Amino acid sequence: MIVIDSLLEKIERAPSLDFGTIFNQSIELFKKTWVQGLVMLLLTMLIMVPFYLIMYLPMIAMGLFDPESFQNMDEFKPLLMIPFLVFVIIFSFFVMVIGFGMKASFYRICKMKDLNKAGSDDYFFYLKRPYLGKVISLSLATFGITMVAVLLCVLPVFYVMVPVALMNVIFAFNPELSTSEIIKAGFNLGNKKWFLTFGLIIISSLLAGIVGMLMCCIGIYVTSSFSYLPAYFIYKDSVGFDEKEDNESYGMSYE
Repeated sequence: MIVIDSLLEKIERAPSLDFGTIFNQSIELFKKTWVQGLVMLLLTMLIMVPFYLIMYLPMIAMGLFDPESFQNMDEFKPLLMIPFLVFVIIFSFFVMVIGFGMKASFYRICKMKDLNKAGSDDYFFYLKRPYLGKVISLSLATFGITMVAVLLCVLPVFYVMVPVALMNVIFAFNPELSTSEIIKAGFNLGNKKWFLTFGLIIISSLLAGIVGMLMCCIGIYVTSSFSYLPAYFIYKDSVGFDEKEDNESYGMSYE
């Protein structure tokens, strides 16, 4: 409990942060990490391709072997959609796990680039043992939190999007914490820096989208990772990194 108590104490004592400073810091770090952000996105998309094919396989098979079922909707059997819905649920969860793990790995790379530390750009760092189990549990937790927020008339989604975003960066730099401790820290930091974090997420996402669209639309793949960077600096400037942690081997793992 010493680790989580120390983290919560740092969050409680976090200084006031400046919107403009963090935004400018994010731009500078983006110049160093845009390639890694692009690679992360392309790898994520590449991993998803086989699952897209599997997910739509029942509908493709139905269209090939029973095309009349699509032409005559009066005779369409809803039960035939069950395999598709099952695949959608499985695929959606898989997307959450891959996205959460790769984003955490990206934050680890951001720290190395920001602090000029040596280390490999391991995009699957948190999708391997001993971290994968915790990534799965955190993905389930964030999915549950989001679903509850949606069921509460959608508006709470705007509130929980901040703690959920911060949970990812907290996990990236504190993988030894339990799932419940990461969730607690995410909400504590989110509550303390909610307006700042929300504003930075919205502005950075809009800017990344606009600049990406101006770059012949395909540029959005290059700029999308910019929206992740403000959360990194909010954590860094609120909690900071331990000096020993900064000098540790990036191959170190926690049980």
